[in-house]
Amino acid sequence: MKTNHKETHSYGSRFTPVLRYVNMRSLAVAMFVAEAFLGTTLGNDTEKTGPTKIEARAGERSPGSLEVYSATDEVNDGGSLYYAHSSYAIYAADGKLFKDVENHISRSDENPETVTLPVGSYTVVARSEKNGYVRVPVMINSGRRTVLALDR
Repeated sequence: MKTNHKETHSYGSRFTPVLRYVNMRSLAVAMFVAEAFLGTTLGNDTEKTGPTKIEARAGERSPGSLEVYSATDEVNDGGSLYYAHSSYAIYAADGKLFKDVENHISRSDENPETVTLPVGSYTVVARSEKNGYVRVPVMINSGRRTVLALDR
């Protein structure tokens, strides 16, 4: 006589002890630690050398990204104060305007916009809290995030 036994497996029970500790706070901490270990390239607003042009070959390098902590503008939104980052311009190595960046999604957004750029040298023209409008050369590296903090 042949009996037909079906086995059931519960994979969720293996992860239950781990999932007990997963919440929004632990996920935020994990993301913060991961971001710290991924590394960033900090822009240097005191650099005296001119930008160097690097041409990317097709398919060889992935793009990088840029975040600019420009001067902030105070916005009063019905009793709530927000400090949105001011807009800035990115110029290519040949001096031509590459992109204008609003640098915030809405007037109540206090985070700078992350801009994806091809590998190469650029000049950022942005407003600094301490020095007014500044021109800063930046290098965008393949797969890296470049952070330009104008007032640090």
